[in-house]
Amino acid sequence: MAGRQLHKLSARKAETVTKPGRHSDGGGLYLAIEAGEHSRRAWVFMYRERGTGRRRELGLGSAKGPNRSGLTLAEARTKAADARKVLLQGKDPKNEKRVERGSAETFGAFADAYLKSILPGLKGRKAEADWKRDLEVRCKAIRPKRLGDITTNDILAILSPLWMTINRTARETRSRIERVLDAAESKGLRSGKNPAMWKTLKPLLPKAKRSKRHHRAAPYKDIPGIVRSLRAKHESADTAVYRAAEFIILTAVRTGEARYMRIGEVNFAERLWVVPAERMKTEDDPEGTDFEVPLSAPALAILKAVIPKGAQPDAYVFAGQWSKDSAKPLGQNAVLHALKAIYPAMTTHGCRSSFRDWAGDETRFERDIAEMALAHKVGDEVEQAYRRGTALKKRRQLMDAWARYVEGASNVVAIKRSA
Repeated sequence: MAGRQLHKLSARKAETVTKPGRHSDGGGLYLAIEAGEHSRRAWVFMYRERGTGRRRELGLGSAKGPNRSGLTLAEARTKAADARKVLLQGKDPKNEKRVERGSAETFGAFADAYLKSILPGLKGRKAEADWKRDLEVRCKAIRPKRLGDITTNDILAILSPLWMTINRTARETRSRIERVLDAAESKGLRSGKNPAMWKTLKPLLPKAKRSKRHHRAAPYKDIPGIVRSLRAKHESADTAVYRAAEFIILTAVRTGEARYMRIGEVNFAERLWVVPAERMKTEDDPEGTDFEVPLSAPALAILKAVIPKGAQPDAYVFAGQWSKDSAKPLGQNAVLHALKAIYPAMTTHGCRSSFRDWAGDETRFERDIAEMALAHKVGDEVEQAYRRGTALKKRRQLMDAWARYVEGASNVVAIKRSA
């Protein structure tokens, strides 16, 4: 802890004192002497952590003494002065020293190690291949660079050639670079603002025109019949896929959001499913935001039917047919194949279009409520934050109305649990 008086020790005393303990030179600098036959002499800098007030200690090196080499008092004072400058900048001297030690680490070496560490959490071999392509091929120019030397201009040089032609790929590449650099910062290997942050890059990149992909959808008048067929298929096949398809229709969510749904995300008491931000990342929202899905009575009935008693919170709700203990989700195209077997012209994303057409043609709900039910952005960030809280009640009314339409009547049909 820094004191007001500096330079309390003389050079002679610093080299000859042998009494065990810590001898203050002022300004947070101490000569630490350990007792014993081979006593250790070292210079330490002590300070309090910003925010918490916790006392921290930074080793500066061994201290010169009788018949012993090491830092002189003058050299130790220089190092202590440098640490005080770091504190004045609002930084932590110990963290900065760790960054300095790791400054030789290159982006390529760290990125490869990071990818290896996250492999178990990636969604299939394609995801792994995409990561490797981005980190090895598209990031080739920055792979030899030290982590702390990578700048916003380096990231722009990678993204600019792709931005107007294959924008989706460019956005995914940017996101992966950001994650790698965030991990490096967490490990103390770099500091400062992440040069791959979208907030930093957005003003520097032109607005790309992204073509809208139109997914084939069934007319909403056919949806009740499709749901009846899904239930009939389930009665004969008894697999999770048909219930998953019906659940996707009832909630109008994206297939991936439902496939990777975990039991712990559902609040049965509140009739609410919260999709974590990490699964809500899209081209329009690369950061992602938690998304609340109000659950209608038929949607809740499906969940109660498919979730076995005693299941763990991290188990998948819609597990793959051959998955042990619900450790793997339904296959990527399982729901699509189930729907096409009933209605060949339909796609899973088209279910969302059917819902949107129905909401626009057959109800008096505001357009924004229907768009928010599909997790589409409405208004600026301030309006989104405001409406997220006020619109949930209206969205619940909309989804309940949709469920009644899908059921073909106001009464809800109970779904029995599988044996």
